[in-house]
Amino acid sequence: MRPRHLALVIGLAAVWGFNFVVMQIGLRHFPPLLYAGLRFALAGFPALLFVGRPGVPWRWVAGVAATIGVGQFGFLLVGMRAGMPAGLTSLVLQTQALFTVVFAVTLLGERLTARRVSGLAVAFGGLAVVALGFGLSGPIGAFALCLAAAAAWGLGNVVQRRAAPPDSLRFMVWVSAFSAPPLLLLSLILEGVPALSAPVEGWLSLGYVAFVSTLGGFGVWGLLLRRYDASTVAPYTLLVPVFGMSSAALVTGEPISWLDLLAAALIVAGVLYAGSQPRRAPAPAPRAADPLSGPTA
Repeated sequence: MRPRHLALVIGLAAVWGFNFVVMQIGLRHFPPLLYAGLRFALAGFPALLFVGRPGVPWRWVAGVAATIGVGQFGFLLVGMRAGMPAGLTSLVLQTQALFTVVFAVTLLGERLTARRVSGLAVAFGGLAVVALGFGLSGPIGAFALCLAAAAAWGLGNVVQRRAAPPDSLRFMVWVSAFSAPPLLLLSLILEGVPALSAPVEGWLSLGYVAFVSTLGGFGVWGLLLRRYDASTVAPYTLLVPVFGMSSAALVTGEPISWLDLLAAALIVAGVLYAGSQPRRAPAPAPRAADPLSGPTA
């Protein structure tokens, strides 16, 4: 990967990691479902004026909007509002890679190799460490909601894999536009008539998650995927919880315990191992023909 593209992908991981702190700040001023709905409304509807059609059937757009837009972010933000810390949330959400494997095997018939099973076991061990540590100090319901968000993201990844959109930014704009109405309707039903008198801090938070994290982030992601294989780019997303946990510690004072570090090591190692390819033994070099022997049959 070229140095400027390496800087881009590391910067993108930093943007997405810091996003959890920004969302935690925004949730001080907006109910979670309203916050999610406004995020996707800001990211989707203005951008529709500048992008074309998504390039895939509308059912795939609706499917990803239902799983990732409504499911993932609905569960995620409600879980954070219920007490899940930003840094720990960024780590738990990385288990989406494990759920993606599980759903790909069960729904798409992909083969579950011994390497994937081993990686899943290690990563789920890390998840158990998170559950143990957080269960001793925080509401387990908030942890369960964030785990549900990771599962919804994993299912959405499988739907998006089937859709195979030609342009990830254009696709995400349409997914955002499809996600906003049901989230805003759910907010109206469950959270009541919205009060949009938030301070500047709340609106700046919305601007960051809508324009910087969503549109800017997926624009850079699409740029990188057009130049490199997904297997080259995707591992860098494992830097997201590194930036998420460190920025939460710096900005909000969220403590990082040795259990958190152990869980992070297990989850990252398990995901990396499950997604890696075993080394193939080099093919033996063809034997040189003996110049004194005749041709073989």
